[in-house]
Amino acid sequence: MSAHPRADHADTLRGIGLVLLTMLMFACMDGVIKFLSSDYSVVQILWVRYVILLIVAALIARPRGLRQVLKTQRLGMQVVRSLVLLAEMGAFVVSWRYLTLADTHAIAAVTPLIVTVLAVCLLGERVGLHKMLAVAVGFAGVLVIIRPGQGVFNAAALIPLIAAALFALYQIMTRFVSRTDRPDTSLLYTAIVVVIILTVIGPFSWRSPTGPDWGLLLLVALLGSGSHFALIKALQLAPASTLQPFNYSLFLWAIVVGFIGFDDLPDQWTFAGGAIVVASGLYVLHRERAQGGTTP
Repeated sequence: MSAHPRADHADTLRGIGLVLLTMLMFACMDGVIKFLSSDYSVVQILWVRYVILLIVAALIARPRGLRQVLKTQRLGMQVVRSLVLLAEMGAFVVSWRYLTLADTHAIAAVTPLIVTVLAVCLLGERVGLHKMLAVAVGFAGVLVIIRPGQGVFNAAALIPLIAAALFALYQIMTRFVSRTDRPDTSLLYTAIVVVIILTVIGPFSWRSPTGPDWGLLLLVALLGSGSHFALIKALQLAPASTLQPFNYSLFLWAIVVGFIGFDDLPDQWTFAGGAIVVASGLYVLHRERAQGGTTP
């Protein structure tokens, strides 16, 4: 038991507040990207964002020294996971050209459930009946949103589902490299690999931004970097298991940003399916807590 329970409680509340702020910044960043994606390529938007992230990662690495931070026992895995993240971000940006922010994030909320499945397949983790049923229900929620086989089905709805699968794979690979590499190492490799790839292919799709659009591109980068800082600080203040449920606030923030910025509101099917997906993810979290972090 902590000697300062009130201080611990206050830290937890601050951590929750920072997670809510993080999700708001993510939603705002996505809104700006959606606006820019009608005029600029995915490559150009992501290049500006990750150049700024590279600068941030280099500053974080300075206390230990770049040479020390770059030491890794999983070089191949670091490169591959960075490429997976790049593909995931690209898929999300493309999806925002065709779908509302709320629709995209309602489908993407299935990511923790995909992580559960991949943890069994790739990491050999054990998952019991309750969790597998929750995963099945969560995917049913996605089907409610995209409604395949009906006239309202939009093939573009498959893009955020692919992006969610890629992000789940990225998380599994990150969990794997974390067994030997520190977080600042993984962050720096992510920034380096993504910037190199985008710098090579970027000139083929570059369009010179106007003054205001340069400001929006920089805003995307600052929101992305600020959200990462806020999330890191939140995890310093409170346990990840306590903060996890509040990650789902991203769906709600996406509805708000989509309505304010684009006058978009999801239909009742998106609300219903999103609620099913979120409830399934929260149930998986509940089972983790009930079993003390084990997988029954």
